[in-house]
Order: sequence, then C-alpha cells, then structure tokens
Amino acid sequence: MRYAQGGGLTAKGRRFRERVRYEAGERFARGERTAVIAKDLRVSARSVERWRRAWREGGMDALASTGPAKLPKLSDGQFAELEKALALGPAEHGWEDQRWTMARIQAVIAVRFQIDCSMAAVGRLLHRHGWSWQSPARRALERDERAVALWKKDVWPQVE
Repeated sequence: MRYAQGGGLTAKGRRFRERVRYEAGERFARGERTAVIAKDLRVSARSVERWRRAWREGGMDALASTGPAKLPKLSDGQFAELEKALALGPAEHGWEDQRWTMARIQAVIAVRFQIDCSMAAVGRLLHRHGWSWQSPARRALERDERAVALWKKDVWPQVE
C-alpha cells in the first residue's frame, strides 16, 4: 500500500490488519465463501483469496504479520550521528559550496556507515525524520542585477 505521507502501515495498523486476516482464517475454517468474507471484512475478494491460499498452505501462522515492509537503513542512533555530521556543513566533508544534495548525503552515509543506499532511500530516510528539500532563500552573490534587467528588457520580448 502507498500512502500520501510516504510511509506504510504503523505497528498499530499492522496489528489491526493481522486481526482482520485471523478473522478471515477462522471463517475459512467454517467454510464461508470468499465474497461473503470480503464484504463483511470490507476488503477486496482478491485479498481474501490470497489469504485463503496462504491459510491452506500454512494454517493460521501463515496469516501473521511479517513486520514492516522495509526497515530503515539507519537506526535512530545512526541518524542522530548523521545529523551531527550534516550540521558541520558540506565544506567540512570536502565540498566547496554550502549545499547539501541527495548525492552528497548519500556519499556521507556510504563513508561514515559503510551502507550503500539509493538516492530514493536517502530521500525516504530524511523524510521519515522530518527533513524536507529546501530552495535557496536568497539570490546568488554572483548575480548581476543590471545584466538581468537588460536581458528582460531586450532579449525576453524577442523570445516571447
């Protein structure tokens, strides 16, 4: 399942879904039909069929929760250490400018924790801990306002 917040089910949500599967398992043992179970439990018939197949092959134990779909690559303690490293700034890690990019954070994780993770995994990790992407709040020091004004006055009308 995908959720707008980017995460999966919480531990409480997994327990609830497990109880629903156990209820379905008890009804499988009584010989109830898939459509009736699906309607009563407010799930899809396809899910009930999948659970029934698992129940036939492994009994009630096969309906137990297997835990979160994907565990985080870094523990909370490791993430706290990563935050301290990021707080030092990119220059401390060998980059000339003061911008943290996903690739740079990925490199810090690889060097510091010997963990190879994709940029998508880095993004999920940061999002999970409340980080978000940022755009610069101020203009670059190198920006020439006069040249920009001339460009807007002379070139842009021709382009438009």
